[in-house]
Amino acid sequence: VALSGELSQNERTHALQALRDGRARVCVATDVAARGLDLPDLSLVIHADLPNDRETLLHRSGRTGRAGRKGVCVLIVPVTRRRRAESLLMAAKVACSWSGPPTADEVRAKDEERLLVDPVFSTEPVEEDAATAKVLQERYTGDAIATALASFLRARMPAPEDIDDPGAGREPQQAPARTLAPTRSYEPLHQRPAAGGPGEGMVWFRLNIGRRNDADPKWLVPLICRHGRCSKAEIGNIRIGDRETLFEIVSGFATRFSSAIALMTDKMIRIERAASGPAAAAPARRPGPRKPVTYKSEPGWPGEGQAAKAAKPRHEPPKHEASAPAPYEKLNKKKKARLKAALAETGG
Repeated sequence: VALSGELSQNERTHALQALRDGRARVCVATDVAARGLDLPDLSLVIHADLPNDRETLLHRSGRTGRAGRKGVCVLIVPVTRRRRAESLLMAAKVACSWSGPPTADEVRAKDEERLLVDPVFSTEPVEEDAATAKVLQERYTGDAIATALASFLRARMPAPEDIDDPGAGREPQQAPARTLAPTRSYEPLHQRPAAGGPGEGMVWFRLNIGRRNDADPKWLVPLICRHGRCSKAEIGNIRIGDRETLFEIVSGFATRFSSAIALMTDKMIRIERAASGPAAAAPARRPGPRKPVTYKSEPGWPGEGQAAKAAKPRHEPPKHEASAPAPYEKLNKKKKARLKAALAETGG
């Protein structure tokens, strides 16, 4: 059943009654709708998303501890939210055990235990079922009946699958000891070891996104973490080129990173292992003396060229020489008429 703020009171009552009667086994509720639930047989709480603060964490998890009962609380933590979960648990003073997702073999072993204690074996059969069982025994062997029953019961269980755990092998962060002596070193940033640890090398990978695609580390790093199933701690230097981006991965995580990117389904993004890192940049050359520039003379500047024009101070406007009057042939009709009238009056 599902619980949210959009349900009416009648729908909420029917959903809770289905959980109490056993007709429903799982309740998916929002953070607000889960407050105040009174379910006596609730033994498992799964946080699909991390709570925002310690109070919300304790309130959600407390659903399993009502009336002195006990239960299990599970937090599903992505690798990128590992530090956030550790800080939240330390603030709530909760001791937890970290583990990856169960393997397919572990799921099959649990399914086998559930199958052997299924209520179908402890329920008293009715007369019709007993008559049907005799017919089955006459027609089929005991092994065939047992195999069919096992297949029928196993079909109700989801098929197990192996899920990769990118956070395997990492020790959880422990709360610092409350001592007067400093427990951390505060060496300068440029002297701190690399993210991969001392003595651990890096491997270069290539991504088909560059400056032409507006590449930026702000969204390149989450993209690499999502497709490579890693965190920022495994990523080293990033070199963004015109058409591609080169980035480093810790050598101890390179094999798992290569296996993760081999399963990518996005055809637009391509990540592959690079044969070598970016080429070393050539040393910058010192600028030499500037070559003299010759300019052609410009009309309207008699005896002077463009160089003389450029040499004049900008605040002084260029001094033009008096130009000769334009020839009569280049005058328009109005000016020609005015000139003729003026000459007639002066007798010229």
